[in-house]
Amino acid sequence: MKREGHQDVKLFRGIEVEKTPAYGKKTLFVVGVQPTDHIASNLENCEHIFFGADHSFNPQDNLDWARWEGMIGHFLAKGYLCSLDIPMSAVEEFHENGLCEYRNFIPQIRVSVPYTKLWNYNTMIKIDDKDFDATNPGVWCHSLHSLMSRETFTDWDQYNKDQPI
Repeated sequence: MKREGHQDVKLFRGIEVEKTPAYGKKTLFVVGVQPTDHIASNLENCEHIFFGADHSFNPQDNLDWARWEGMIGHFLAKGYLCSLDIPMSAVEEFHENGLCEYRNFIPQIRVSVPYTKLWNYNTMIKIDDKDFDATNPGVWCHSLHSLMSRETFTDWDQYNKDQPI
């Protein structure tokens, strides 16, 4: 992800600005897999840890998945509120780990919809299954425009207040 001032940054602190259960909390943002002792030494009273910052969660193989799960699971087991930014490409394999079993885990599935404001009023977002009647009881359809409410919107300017470590 291209982000001004974040080239080669692995950790940064700020307030969670996205409208999740961690909204408004002092947060340590973690880019990629980092040693747990390095993360712990930089928490500085953070109430929340956001893993996969700057779109960095993209496991390539079983070892990569295990590293992510071990890093995040370490802090979940210690009681920290933890989020993970999950791209659609990782959603199907994600449930092979046990992270969703933690009540203090916030999985954040990232659905990229470029040019959102150009889609017409009839545009729908469909939460589907991988095949007909495969893993879900059905499908859910939501109006794109009703999903884009003021209460759920975060302006890009809100992301400029983070402090790289």
